Amino acid sequence: MTENPTPVILTEYTDDGVMLLTLNRPERYNAWTLEMELLYNELFDRAEADPGVRAVVLTGAGRGFCPGMDMSVLDGASSGARPWPTDQLPPRTRPMSFPKPVVAAVNGACAGIGFNQALMCDVRFAVPHAKFAAAFSARGLVAEDGVSWLLPRLVGYGNAADLLLSSRRITGTEALRMGLVNRLVEPADLLPAALAYATELARSASPYAMSLIKRQLADDQARTFTGSRDRAAALLATAKRAPDYREGVRSFIERRRPEFAGLGETAAVAADSASEPGTETAS
Repeated sequence: MTENPTPVILTEYTDDGVMLLTLNRPERYNAWTLEMELLYNELFDRAEADPGVRAVVLTGAGRGFCPGMDMSVLDGASSGARPWPTDQLPPRTRPMSFPKPVVAAVNGACAGIGFNQALMCDVRFAVPHAKFAAAFSARGLVAEDGVSWLLPRLVGYGNAADLLLSSRRITGTEALRMGLVNRLVEPADLLPAALAYATELARSASPYAMSLIKRQLADDQARTFTGSRDRAAALLATAKRAPDYREGVRSFIERRRPEFAGLGETAAVAADSASEPGTETAS
């Protein structure tokens, strides 16, 4: 009997509710494949349904994060020999629709699809020598996966135009100056720092509140300030009816760490309550 091959994405779970996802094709610097994409979405689906998972850290095995699509896949797709089944796959934006925080730990080459997936995460840690590149224009492609919407909101229009039009590589140091990454740490400290940050979120922040805040951050991009303010007032009425509000106040008064319930099955409730204005009742 042959043993099962090593999965293209590894999963580890901490006692504090953090799931570590490691892209695991180190011999190819974790270049993206169809197998990886299918497993990636499956693992995020599992994590969303698991109340024990409160935050996710995404990184790459070996010396790379993800340099984009594997060249053999690109060659087959560009020649028509092995077309990529775009119409059979969900949008490649899973971290943004995931109701729990996602932290990227970028340890090396981060380009193309890898670049996009890092941008889809909520917070990005990187090492100084990490190399970021959109890479699409150099392959005769357009900015994929909505990155032309997302990138200007992170680094400004001019920087986004520069990166997307030129496909030039920038280091983690320049990425920090642009606002593309949130923290710059040395290689030995990268994963511990990202895990420590995710652990603090998992231990101290309300999973329900974080799910609503993620929706606010995404949805308010299309709202005016007054629309955002009014939406926040409606969501506040919803949040105040949830048990986490009382626990957050009591833990503060009692000077202890809060004991929030996991999101799990309430993810759908949180998503519904954050969908459109006018769906809440006043408290």
